[in-house]
Amino acid sequence: MAGHSKWANIRHRKDRQDKKRGVMWSKCSKAIMAAARQGGPDPDTNLSLRYAIDEAKYANMPKDTINRAIDKGAGAASGENFEEITYEGFGPCGVAVLIDALTDNKNRTVTDMRTIFKKVGCSIGTAGSVAHMFQTRGQIFLDGELDEELVMEQALEAGAEDVIAPEGEGDAWTVLTSPTEFQTVKEALEKAELKIIEAQIAKIPNDTHEFTGEDVGKLMAFFEALEDNDDVQKVYWNAVLDESALES
Repeated sequence: MAGHSKWANIRHRKDRQDKKRGVMWSKCSKAIMAAARQGGPDPDTNLSLRYAIDEAKYANMPKDTINRAIDKGAGAASGENFEEITYEGFGPCGVAVLIDALTDNKNRTVTDMRTIFKKVGCSIGTAGSVAHMFQTRGQIFLDGELDEELVMEQALEAGAEDVIAPEGEGDAWTVLTSPTEFQTVKEALEKAELKIIEAQIAKIPNDTHEFTGEDVGKLMAFFEALEDNDDVQKVYWNAVLDESALES
């Protein structure tokens, strides 16, 4: 599928985020607390909480830290009430960007977003200006060394919509699903003991644009400024960055 998020680009971002693990765990904790507050502390009956816990596990967040976040979110005395907000717009080089945020202060968050966009000569767009360029899908990355026939058979039989083979050394299998079939497919792959690197409900661009050279540095600086913001949970864009430029 044209436009899917490349694991090589995501892996590079994850490697950089590992150096800021405290920030990443803080975002995971906030997502868990918000989900537990809204739907209760049982992941078996609260799908949003189950997704948030899974993402925390992929980020290597300790179990006791996850449990504390669940308890805090479910406890009426925590006093924290987060609101989900999506921002959208065009960043450097005309890249389309969607930003999912969880905030207890909308005025603070929108001011921060405007400031980040303004620093690169851009501005936040109106609702719907970018969202139509993305679609919500389940996205599961599997170990790229897995057998092709096994991955195809297990994923497609479980209800996956598309399976994309690794493009090179260090790349991963990409399994795409509808949002409603995401958990079913994920559980089937786990049952088949296929190593999942990461899995989430994501906003996938319909089409992507490749960037090289100095543009890669500009875009990475912009994306990292967004991701370093405490209120930002996820950042999606329609850019594919040249791997050699990323490495340098």
